[in-house]
Amino acid sequence: MTPAIKLTGRLLDALSVTAPPLARRLAWELFRRPVRRARVHPHEQAAHAAAVREDYTVDGLRVAGYRWGDGDRPVLLLHGWSSRGSRFAALATELAKRGHTAIAVDAPGHGDSGGDSTTVPQYARLVHAIQQRHGDFRGIAGHSLGVLTAFHALRTGVRADAIVTVSGIADFGHLLTEFARRLRLRPPVTDDVRRRLEKLLGDDDIWTRLSSDHQPEHVTQPLLILHDADDDFVGVDHAHRLHQAYPHSELVITEGLGHRGVLADPRIFGPAAEWLSARAGAAPLRRPPTAPAPAR
Repeated sequence: MTPAIKLTGRLLDALSVTAPPLARRLAWELFRRPVRRARVHPHEQAAHAAAVREDYTVDGLRVAGYRWGDGDRPVLLLHGWSSRGSRFAALATELAKRGHTAIAVDAPGHGDSGGDSTTVPQYARLVHAIQQRHGDFRGIAGHSLGVLTAFHALRTGVRADAIVTVSGIADFGHLLTEFARRLRLRPPVTDDVRRRLEKLLGDDDIWTRLSSDHQPEHVTQPLLILHDADDDFVGVDHAHRLHQAYPHSELVITEGLGHRGVLADPRIFGPAAEWLSARAGAAPLRRPPTAPAPAR
């Protein structure tokens, strides 16, 4: 835990006693907005500069997009919270070398895009807008929050041949649980953030319907789950939960990589590119749409 997180947590704890309304409002703003816009890392700059820039629009916001390669159908790359599309530079470059087109975006409120924040449903609407322009995806690869977005987009009509998850979040509620744990929020403050999020997204069922393992019978594409055992933000139990929900998936556990920076490691982008090249285009597994979810 960084000193800044510890200091923020102490401040919120003090305000919870002396000024509860201020504590609740501050906690909400910290939860809903990225702390800062991620910059392009030095090792990403060459690939970032080589990308063809193409913008999109979602909910009236301009979204920065990046395209590499000249394949017939794109592989879509979805970054996580407080991140940006350039984090997929290594995977995008590898996919382009293999003859594929790779597309990444900076989600609203991230990177070079407009807005000050995003939600999983809005991020998924952006995925639909990209599909409208480019057609069905050869594959989708997501990291962290991007995994929640990928599954929600697929359940709402986006079409892709294969899926790769990296450090994927299985349970939507983990976002709030981990936020509260790191800042050591008092229960009333956490509950207030929960109510605000439910109001923003329209109902209190978001904790189920926005989880990655919700309605697994509707996502039957080949699935590769990549996760590091030393991930300190999304525990490896999320990978096992996804693997249980999607019994046709393949699970690969690495060690020593953590949560951030994994996309630049050849132990991640190499297998992901190879697997996508081999699996993309395969027919989805045939399962009745009413099939029950696997037992937890």
